Amino acid sequence: MPPGEPAPLPDSPNFAELFAGLPIAILVVDPSGLVRNANGECELLLNQSERAMRGLPLGDVLTPPPGAGDGRAVSAFDFDIGTDRTGRLRVDYYETPVADHDGWRAIALHATSGTRKVGQSAERGGARAVIGAAAMLGHEIKNPLSGIRGAAQLLAAEGAGAELTTLITTEVDRIAALIDKMQDFTGREVNPQPTNIYPLLDHARRVAQTGFARDITIEESFDPSLPPVLADNDALLQIVINLLKNAAEALDDVRKPRILLSTAYRHGLAVDAGPGRPRRGLPIELCVIDNGPGAPADIADHLFSPFVSSKPEGQGLGLALVDKLVRDMGGVVQYSREGAPEMTIFRILLARAQ
Repeated sequence: MPPGEPAPLPDSPNFAELFAGLPIAILVVDPSGLVRNANGECELLLNQSERAMRGLPLGDVLTPPPGAGDGRAVSAFDFDIGTDRTGRLRVDYYETPVADHDGWRAIALHATSGTRKVGQSAERGGARAVIGAAAMLGHEIKNPLSGIRGAAQLLAAEGAGAELTTLITTEVDRIAALIDKMQDFTGREVNPQPTNIYPLLDHARRVAQTGFARDITIEESFDPSLPPVLADNDALLQIVINLLKNAAEALDDVRKPRILLSTAYRHGLAVDAGPGRPRRGLPIELCVIDNGPGAPADIADHLFSPFVSSKPEGQGLGLALVDKLVRDMGGVVQYSREGAPEMTIFRILLARAQ
């Protein structure tokens, strides 16, 4: 190399790969207002694959803020870009023209603290804490409860204070039942296997309609070509029954209560599996939908956290357990309000069995 000449530069990076790997959700829109590109983070945030978004008008993918698309940079903070497809979705929105390409624009979306992306589990630290608490409570509390109950039974057998001893045993049994629920977080091993979920869904529906949902219409909208799902039969059955029971309870004051069980195949939907790992495809969608009022706004963003409940008598463990079991199967569960009129949707995304 002649003296004074700069050292040769390394090969230029593949800019398509850089775009795909950016840690911020990015959309590229052409001069006619059609989506041309979306990176992986954008797919996760909007719960749609790039293939599904490409060629759609921007307004079909998200709700842009006032002033978007007029050729100038636009910023909107904590703005709801939600559509019927995404439900409520608050983000910081940044739009800027693409230099040297008239009419083209790049849009960056940054999820605000209340927004939960596909694949992002809310309050994971809280879930881990409740698992540890469950293990501790099961060991430390159930033994003395057993002793108290035995003493109450001895007192009852001797005829001493039958009314009080009955109260003691009833309350001890109630506490023990709560501990049993918490131990569900630690005592179950999930073993996902290739599964045909339709017999399982039929069983869950029959359980619901012979019990807690006997007066509620449960409709089905199934994809008949759905391939086998990677799931644990017992865990998935518990998840679906739990969600059906939640839906039924939410419909207590609804004049024409309705629950819909639906399945679909979402081509191209995948989530980030962590640094250095390939993205994990979750194309199998299972939804439990009801026409109830939905969760109160103040807890909607924390429904899957332990001890969060809208029911006065609720312990707030049901949806936290659903979240844990779905994650143990490698999937994701989401809550949203979608449609017109709005419906409550619990959406489970699972892997296809290979």
